[in-house]
Amino acid sequence: MLDPQLLRSDLDQVATALKKRNMVLDVDAIQQLEEKRKKIQVATEELQSLRNSKSKEIGQLKSRGEDAQAIMDEVSKIKSQLDDSTTELDSIQTQLNDIVSGIPNIPHASVPNGTTEDDNEEVRTWGEARSFDFEPKDHVDLGEALGLIDFETATKITSSRFVVMHGGIAKLHRALIQFMLDTHGEEHGYAEINVPYLVNADSCFGTGQLPKFEEDLFHIKEHGFYLIPTAEVPVTNTARDEILSNDELPKKYVCHSPCFRSEAGSYGKDTRGMIRQHQFEKVEMVQLVKPDSSYDALEDLTGHAENILKKLNLPYRVVTLCGGDLGFSAAKTYDIEVWLPGQNKYREISSCSNFEAFQARRMKARWRNPETNKPELLHTLNGSGLAVGRTLIAVMENYQDKEGNITIPEVLRPYMNNQTVISK
Repeated sequence: MLDPQLLRSDLDQVATALKKRNMVLDVDAIQQLEEKRKKIQVATEELQSLRNSKSKEIGQLKSRGEDAQAIMDEVSKIKSQLDDSTTELDSIQTQLNDIVSGIPNIPHASVPNGTTEDDNEEVRTWGEARSFDFEPKDHVDLGEALGLIDFETATKITSSRFVVMHGGIAKLHRALIQFMLDTHGEEHGYAEINVPYLVNADSCFGTGQLPKFEEDLFHIKEHGFYLIPTAEVPVTNTARDEILSNDELPKKYVCHSPCFRSEAGSYGKDTRGMIRQHQFEKVEMVQLVKPDSSYDALEDLTGHAENILKKLNLPYRVVTLCGGDLGFSAAKTYDIEVWLPGQNKYREISSCSNFEAFQARRMKARWRNPETNKPELLHTLNGSGLAVGRTLIAVMENYQDKEGNITIPEVLRPYMNNQTVISK
């Protein structure tokens, strides 16, 4: 959430900054509501003051044994007016809060202009795309030929956009999770955390999924819970309503979890195979840091995600998202895109974002600055380290041979009893 004081003091500046997102902020509507709020708030405060002074007068009259009925009747009328004024003020404040909670974060100055993913700027590439002496298959054809990936049974069990994995592919999927957790914990300094996969509405509001993106969440209405779309939600919310000490920062968490997304806005997109599913798994990195270090932290966090791909020897590129492709809560995002021979293109495998104080303000997540001894808002960051299913796809497609076997990357072999190849 943006700072309400900024919206009150420099709304035009906010509107100009949001143009980078190709968003037109309704400045007039906000200003009209704000003016109305100020006017009614002044009237409410005047009524409160008048009621208080009249109430004291009643006490004084009664203490002298005099008749206070006339003033008591007047106070009763003031109370009725005050109730109406307070109700109107609450209504206007609710309207303003609804508008403010739907305004996205202001993009960082370094975010490039643009409207779609085609306008994202390439920062760097790593590795060389493998040259095949045969036509490489995609993960669907590879997995089904091996008899180890089964979409038909998953559809029978649940519906489309789910998968059943067997044998070596299931083991490879599990090995990737353990490899990522170990690397981030032992080499990158993240503390492993295990969290609930069901969260309440306050948690979804805190990280920005609610109210704007409710249609993309699986909602268990009778209990008021949501299945997590990413571990970012429960992990980041561990700091909600907390004041962390200076010595506790930075906090760095790594978490493996399933993720659940209805993706109502993505109907019909990438429905082949495991690219875009309703249930998938991720290893997520979350950092809670002091504001003056958050952009250094973003570079580090992105490098940690890249390191997984380097160890797996998977070619990739890093792009900076343009304003039009930036997520709702993010001030700046790097996407890491892995090379998929079966599609002959780069595909996103991790998004690494700095949210600055946007999420922290929604969550009231703070730290105590030792210089002032006052609580201040944290900066929050997160990134996939990595999306496990898409990493599995990348390994299958980049490590295939012409017989349809899959060579297991060397760094994963200790997690698979030193198995070297997955074959039919």
